[in-house]
Amino acid sequence: MAAMPALAAIPGLVHGFGQRAPGASPETRAETIARVAAGLDGDGRLLLMQQVHGATVALAPWEDAPEADAAVATERGMLLGIQTADCLPVLLVDPERESVAAAHAGWRGTASGVSARAVQALTASGSRPQDLVAVLGPCIGPCCYEVGDELRAAFGPKGAAFFRLGPNGKPHLDMRAANERQLQGAGLPTEAIHHLPDCTHCRPDLYHSYRRDGTGSGRMISFVGYRY
Repeated sequence: MAAMPALAAIPGLVHGFGQRAPGASPETRAETIARVAAGLDGDGRLLLMQQVHGATVALAPWEDAPEADAAVATERGMLLGIQTADCLPVLLVDPERESVAAAHAGWRGTASGVSARAVQALTASGSRPQDLVAVLGPCIGPCCYEVGDELRAAFGPKGAAFFRLGPNGKPHLDMRAANERQLQGAGLPTEAIHHLPDCTHCRPDLYHSYRRDGTGSGRMISFVGYRY
């Protein structure tokens, strides 16, 4: 589990970016959830969503996992979890109000503005964008994320900056840059946006990757919230 100094310095905050479990035998997704939830026992309740690659934002707490790709928590003990295996986990913290948000940003969610929606949901709860701290976790990088030309249309003319040509002339998408731009557009200062810039596809020793491993790929869980 990886932590970021920018968040580790915030009193009372619990956060982490998931990695593969040690050992030769891969975990099932259910085993990963159980392991992470057990590790957080005493800090709060791990809340997961039914992620559908959209931009809907849920408000914690809940009993039945909602279909959503971002969430906001304004109470202590609500630990928002994001499951990824190439998509980008985005964690947002308001240290002034002790509120948090988390977003699951695949290409569809990114094109739909899921990170900006998470900021908007936090501001609707009383936060100010200039008070927020954001960390963008490991995801498949533009080095490895070859995509089709149809994705260019999904991002529109302003999204051209997030694509570059790979060695074979095919477009590669930079989801990290696209979400950073969203956060800046939503009002976060550039210096408040931090990165754990590993490429999940490049690091089989640390991360699951759907693009690399296929449908049998496991999932990492990233989480954020204030402990009880």
